[in-house]
Amino acid sequence: MIKIATRKYLGKQNVYDIGVERDHNFALKNGLIASNCFNKSHSTAYGYVTYQTAYLKANYPLEYMAALLTANSGDTDKVQRYITNCTNMAISIDPPDINRSGVDFTPTLGKILFGFSAVRNVGQNAIACILEARDQTGEFKSLADFCDRVDLRAVNRRTLESLIYCGGFDKIQPNRQQLINDLELVYDWAQSRAKDRASGQGNLLDLLGDGFSSTQNKRANNVFETAPKSQPVMDFTPQEKLQKEKELLGFYVSDHPLKSLRKIAPLLTPINLSQLGEQKEEIRLCAVVMLNNVKKVVTKKGDQMAILQIEDLTTQTEAVVFPKTYERISSLLVVDTRLIIWGKVDRRDEQTQFILEDAEPVETVQMVMVELNPQQANNIDYLHHLKTILQEQSGDKEKAKMPVIGIIQTENSRKLVRLGWQFCVQDSRITVQALQNASFTAHLKSLTGS
Repeated sequence: MIKIATRKYLGKQNVYDIGVERDHNFALKNGLIASNCFNKSHSTAYGYVTYQTAYLKANYPLEYMAALLTANSGDTDKVQRYITNCTNMAISIDPPDINRSGVDFTPTLGKILFGFSAVRNVGQNAIACILEARDQTGEFKSLADFCDRVDLRAVNRRTLESLIYCGGFDKIQPNRQQLINDLELVYDWAQSRAKDRASGQGNLLDLLGDGFSSTQNKRANNVFETAPKSQPVMDFTPQEKLQKEKELLGFYVSDHPLKSLRKIAPLLTPINLSQLGEQKEEIRLCAVVMLNNVKKVVTKKGDQMAILQIEDLTTQTEAVVFPKTYERISSLLVVDTRLIIWGKVDRRDEQTQFILEDAEPVETVQMVMVELNPQQANNIDYLHHLKTILQEQSGDKEKAKMPVIGIIQTENSRKLVRLGWQFCVQDSRITVQALQNASFTAHLKSLTGS
C-alpha cells in the first residue's frame, strides 16, 4: 500500500521500497526524510513517514516547502537546495518584507515569504517588537514611521541596516543606498522623539493629532514628512545588492548572478554542482559558478595553492587549485566573480571535491557558433570537412576548452547542439575565421549574451 501510494503521489519511482537503500537515498535527496542512519528494521516506519511527506509535497507543495525551509533555516546548504527545489516546482521565494513577513517562512499568495528569523542580526526581541507595532497600528509607511513606532532599544541600528540591505524596506523605498544614508539621521531623530515622549514633553503635531481624531493620520504623516533626510543618491548596483543579501541571508533571494546564464550555460556545462557526486573521476567537467571564498594554502615545499568555495544555482561545494594551476590563474580568483571552470572530480574521505584545472571569467568566454541547415547536417562530406577544421584548431587537447555549438535551422525550429569535448578549440576567434574562410556560416557568441 505504501509503495503504491508513493508512486501515485510522486509520479516517478517508489520513494521508498521497503528494505531497499536506493529508494531511501532518493527520498533523502528529495527532502522527504532526514539524513540519519538507516536500519532495515525501521523500514516500515520510514515508509509510512515517507508516504505522509510525499502526500504533503504533492498536494500542499507551498505549505510543505515553507515548513521544510523553516525547519532547516540554520543550514545554509540545505536551504539553498530547497530553494532550488522551489524554483523547479515554480514556487517563488520573496525576500523579507517589514509589512508582510512573520517569524518563519510563510506561504502567501502563491509564494513563500522569507521570515525575519532567517535574517542575520535580527533577534527574537527585535522580531517581537516589529510584529507588535505592526499589529497594533498597521503597516509601516516609511523608514521614519518604522523607527518612530518600534522600540529602538530592541531594534538597533545594526538590525535596521540588515533589514534594509536584505530588501525588507523595498516595497516602501526601493533605493537601498538612500535608506542607508537616511538611517543615520532618522535613527537619531526617532530616538529624540522617544525621549521626549518618555519625559512627557511630546511633539506639538502629536498633541494636535490627539485632539482631532479625524485628522490624526494626516497630522501623523506630516510628522514623518518632517523627518530629516540625506541628499538624494543613486541606488546600489544590482551586484552590490546581491552581495549584501548573500552576506545577511546566506544566499541570494531577489535574484542570482548566475540566473541570467540559465538558458545558455547548459550548452557549455551539461551538469551542475549538485551532480558532481554522480560523475566518474577521470571525466573532464565544466561548470559555471560564483566564487564565494578563496583560502590560500602554502604546501610543504613552499608552493602556493588554494581551496575555493564555489556555488551555482543548485548547491555549494569546494574546489581545490593545485600549485601549477594556481600560479597560472591566481589573478582570476577574486571573490564574488562569475567563473567558468574546468576540472575533474576527486573523492577522498567520503567527500567529493572539484579539482580545478583551468578557469576563465564568464564575461570573456566566447563560444563558436556554426549554423547548419538540415541538408548540411545530414551531409557526411560536409560534416567531415567541419570536423577536420575543428580538429586543426583544437591543437593541444589540454588547452582546447572553448566549446563549439551547432545551430540547426529549419523553417519552423532552431535547435542548438553542443559538439563533443573532442571538438573544443583553443582560440575562438581564429576558429571562426577559419570556418568562414571555408564557407561555413560561423560567428562568436558571448556567454553573457552581450
